Amino acid sequence: METINIYLRMRHRIQVQPDQTIRLGQLAEIVAPPELKETLKDLVLHQVQKKDRNYIVIDAMRAIQKVHEGNPELDIQSIGPAQTIIEIKYPKKTLAPVYFCGVWVLLFIGAALAIMNFHEDVSMQGVQQKIYKIVTGKENYRPLIMQIPYSVGLGVGMILFFNHLFRKRFNEEPSPLEIEMFNYQQDLDRYITFHEKRETGSRSDDD
Repeated sequence: METINIYLRMRHRIQVQPDQTIRLGQLAEIVAPPELKETLKDLVLHQVQKKDRNYIVIDAMRAIQKVHEGNPELDIQSIGPAQTIIEIKYPKKTLAPVYFCGVWVLLFIGAALAIMNFHEDVSMQGVQQKIYKIVTGKENYRPLIMQIPYSVGLGVGMILFFNHLFRKRFNEEPSPLEIEMFNYQQDLDRYITFHEKRETGSRSDDD
């Protein structure tokens, strides 16, 4: 019998709903003859349950084993990631407007205090007074001609730094915040993968 080569490329991360049936086509890109590809895509790998909590990790070996159960003659090659992280998206509780406004006000006040404390620590007002005296030769304890443009520039600089104004993006370059969030997501994925594998191994040993 001629051997049929099948190639699987596991996706890094997907999202599913509670109680959803997870099929191979959701977890991996499949390269196979057309008549076989649709059958493999519908192959059930897992049924989401409450005990799965928020994350599931399905290894490529588990997917290959499942395919071989019904098709032992297939030669399956796995490329790309070794496992797929499945995030279960539970319905989010809507945040009441009063709580949203409270959080917004708290963050606004906190950010304002942080900026003011920084300026106080570095004696920003004193520096601006000295610069004004050096340039004009006059004493001025409230050099508004410097303070107002500085305040406006501080806000504009923060907008440009984060590359966002509300939902508008100025260019395709990621902002420092987006890069930090990406790095955090990578670290979180590695932790989930390690933690889930360790738990799976512990359950196997207990069995």
